[in-house]
Amino acid sequence: MDFELWWLLGIPVFFALGWIAARVDIHQLVSESRSLPRNYFKGLNFLLNEQHDKAIDAFIEVVKLDPESADMHFALGNLFRRRGETERAIRVHQNLLARPDLPLEQQGHAAYELGMDYLKAGLLDRAEETFNSLIDTQYAAQARRALLEIYQREKEWPRAIEAAVGLQESGAGARQKEIAQFYCELAHDALVHMRPDDAMPLLEKALQTDRKSVRATILTGDVLLARGDVEGALTTWRRVEQQSVPHVALVAQRLMDGYTKVGRAQEGVNLLRSYLEEASSIDLIEVVFKAVIELDGVEAAKQLVSAELRRTPTLLGLDKLLEARMMDAPAAIWSELSMVKNLVHGYTQKLARYQCSHCGFKARQFYWHCPGCNRWETYPPRRTEELNVMN
Repeated sequence: MDFELWWLLGIPVFFALGWIAARVDIHQLVSESRSLPRNYFKGLNFLLNEQHDKAIDAFIEVVKLDPESADMHFALGNLFRRRGETERAIRVHQNLLARPDLPLEQQGHAAYELGMDYLKAGLLDRAEETFNSLIDTQYAAQARRALLEIYQREKEWPRAIEAAVGLQESGAGARQKEIAQFYCELAHDALVHMRPDDAMPLLEKALQTDRKSVRATILTGDVLLARGDVEGALTTWRRVEQQSVPHVALVAQRLMDGYTKVGRAQEGVNLLRSYLEEASSIDLIEVVFKAVIELDGVEAAKQLVSAELRRTPTLLGLDKLLEARMMDAPAAIWSELSMVKNLVHGYTQKLARYQCSHCGFKARQFYWHCPGCNRWETYPPRRTEELNVMN
């Protein structure tokens, strides 16, 4: 009973203490808000309304009134950079770094922002130097990401590998796909310059890093072909099916050419037709269509395209069927078929694009590295119309 009475008496006391604490917090908040310049709130309001020009003007006034405010300098510098005024952003962050009283943590922040200014301005040498100075600071992960972007822009693939490995080892996320792609870039360069023996160890490293790297497998087949080992190349290219069935369209022409070269063209056609049953693709149909015409004639090619069109109805497939129909069409209807095909073909040119799954950038050719968002392996190996039909 005494215990319950004690609690009843204590409730008003606790309530009073809470009320006093709240009043102290409110007074402190009001005091701090009154100490902030009016232009600070105006600038925030302009930012919320996406009025960057007016926000910059307001924050410039704040900086004039309180030149010691580092946070305002950071906000102003970032706004300049977002607007593309990199010279002004660089000056703001350089002025911050020049202050002898700037705390160590804010020095690192200012250096990082300055590096981003240089990167946005395309001053890659200065940006690289600035980010390298941050490797042993709390901004190490951000600096490594920026350095990785720089090395990719400059196509310095060995240094890109080093930066990506450093990021991965620091716990900043897996980078196996990118690292494998960097090895593939080096191998592709060696192949272009007729150095297949230099390319092979690079591709082995790529596959050790990412055993599912389709590009590394395709390039390995290319190296074997360059060495004259056609059978080895065919065996290697067939491994793409095990890695990713949709990607077999990327090696279809290589496979058909290889089987033709060793005198087993029919075996190549049969293989590609089996791929069609697993993953229909207009690019794959294109290769099989041409091979079937040469080996089995126009009628067999028409049956092939007609069957695929029924299974996966697309305008791209219809365009191919019309092409087949025109090959042996009577003269009386040939001109009409030609007119229809030209209309369909003109429209399909807009649909016969690959599209990045990250940024939506469309391209006529397949890319391993998106030119729009600079990400790796974001292009599905199918045309946009085929993807829409599948969805």
